Amino acid sequence: MDVQTILKWADELMFIKTGTHLNSLQQAVLTGVWHNQKYGEIAERYHCSEANVKRVASNLWETISEELGEKVNKSNFRATMERYNISNSQVGNLVVQSQFFGSSITVCGENGHSQETPKNRSPSPVNSDNNQPEKYHDITEVSECEIFCNRTQELNILKQWILMENSRIITIFGLSGIGKTALATQLVEQIKDDFDRVIWRSHSQFSSLKSLKTNLIEFISQQQETQQLSVIDFLRSHRCLIILDDFQETLTSGELVGSYFPEYKNYGKLLKQIGRSPHNSCLLLLSWEKPIEIATLEAENCHCRSLELQGLGESGEQLLKARGLNDQDQWLELINLYGGNPSWLNIIALTILDLFNGNVAQFLSYSTLFLGDLETILQEHYQRLSESEKLVMVWLANQETAADICSKPAEFLSDSEFLKAVQSLRKRGLIEKAIDKEAFGFTLQPVIKEYVKKRSQG
Repeated sequence: MDVQTILKWADELMFIKTGTHLNSLQQAVLTGVWHNQKYGEIAERYHCSEANVKRVASNLWETISEELGEKVNKSNFRATMERYNISNSQVGNLVVQSQFFGSSITVCGENGHSQETPKNRSPSPVNSDNNQPEKYHDITEVSECEIFCNRTQELNILKQWILMENSRIITIFGLSGIGKTALATQLVEQIKDDFDRVIWRSHSQFSSLKSLKTNLIEFISQQQETQQLSVIDFLRSHRCLIILDDFQETLTSGELVGSYFPEYKNYGKLLKQIGRSPHNSCLLLLSWEKPIEIATLEAENCHCRSLELQGLGESGEQLLKARGLNDQDQWLELINLYGGNPSWLNIIALTILDLFNGNVAQFLSYSTLFLGDLETILQEHYQRLSESEKLVMVWLANQETAADICSKPAEFLSDSEFLKAVQSLRKRGLIEKAIDKEAFGFTLQPVIKEYVKKRSQG
């Protein structure tokens, strides 16, 4: 018996028990232990913590022990499996049973209840050459990104969440132009081979949740029978990476974050279903705003994560260097004024080249922060705000320093309305926390502050 046979057997066992296939870290644990590697060595190879490897291994030993009816652990795993190969036909029977699904198999369904898998339904297409699931990747609809910046830290975090922790939903949110699509593009390129299905779609392409779900099912199923099967069914039977861009297109403007258009009214229910149901797939949402359901699922620890993408900081200097700007000693000031937003910096850099021949010092000599072509972009964000959020933005824009929300004007919004507005603005990434040794408060980025003040005055 070789390690590939063991991996195949364990994969079928995992699908029978949980409705999901082995992920890359589970495979690495079984392979490493089979070859007498230590947990620390496995962790180092997969760039994760040893504690995480031990947790994954413990779950594997528990599942295998339950199936074999005896205690299995790291020290006796290989010997036990070799013995069963010789003296017990249970291994072969399990593989045959799971391959052909000749009878209904109980798996864990939604909300932790058991449900039956339909007879004769294969979990995924199989490549006859290597007996591995066929892979179908469709990322043709991803928009081209000219601005690729150093996001190594963010990439490592996302890979940890997806490949090591099996997060079911991840939301990357932040202001337009901050680099969400560029980051996701790099991420997909690095992890796509870990998934049976990879699909990239934009919400702007679909008129309703129903049409989006139909499109996803058609791709994932690859012409298989889809009658009465839901998105969740396919997330269980195939390991899928689904990237959905422009999530804010499903949400209404003029209200606090979280109100869906009628055509997407059940989206929140779908997100909760994906987050709470057992499967081995990942939904990656790209959005200007953080969905309220994600905050709820994160609080429940339902394998859901969110990453607010921040500005570039010093790494933004590479962008300015590529544009050929002068006065390098003032680049960091320029980056901070425009929030480190790569798209915004690119727009301003072109302005500096056009009007000041690339001289950053001359551009910064003006007392008023120049917005130029950024006004149209900022207007798109501002128009999405509720009236209460706009009041809070104006109040923050007129503060000289970070504002303590406990010191809001007495004649202002009610406490409840005020706190809801602040919370909603945080989900939009429009206000920032300012923390120092003496005080804590909220503030606006300089470019946003300038836009709000200009708008309120005129």
